Amino acid sequence: MTQRSGLALAVLALAVEEPMHPYRMQQLIRERGKDRVVNVGQRSQLYKTIDRLERDGLLAEHAVEREATRPERTVYTATDAGRRAAIEWTVDMLVAPRPEFGEFAAALAYLPLVTVTEALAALRARLAERRAARDHRRDELADLRDDVPRLHLVEEEYLLAQLETDVAFVEGLVADLTSGALTWDRDELIQHRD
Repeated sequence: MTQRSGLALAVLALAVEEPMHPYRMQQLIRERGKDRVVNVGQRSQLYKTIDRLERDGLLAEHAVEREATRPERTVYTATDAGRRAAIEWTVDMLVAPRPEFGEFAAALAYLPLVTVTEALAALRARLAERRAARDHRRDELADLRDDVPRLHLVEEEYLLAQLETDVAFVEGLVADLTSGALTWDRDELIQHRD
């Protein structure tokens, strides 16, 4: 069975919606703002995902289109197994989260490699960026709420909640580093390792 991923789910969901070619899938993911939750930055990754889904019988070639000045485009549709997989993956992703190994958590794990001053500078920069992103997302969401049903905004609400949590955590960490409640001596830690 194909390994599930956010991109594979997006491809199947679009192919369930209607048969389409990969470029249209990428367009719709971006137009609908789903590129905030699904990485479609690399078109090659989209094609690899489609190849994998087709190989595993979850997608099938629906047609090959050719417009006058354009190259041929293969249009894909979800198979019955693909429709079932999309539903199963959605439920599984809602029920059982996989561990996510984010860079920020990794950097926190190795915080003693930098000085407290360096950590504070980096965290203050992150805090400024995260606050700006949070405020922008709040404004966007407020603008969309009048025109877009909530069903199509729940992932945006989740992303906003993550930003709010990130801001609150970093604010607390900056406060603890500033007050001295959390501190270390990088040079002393390095000497103890030798």
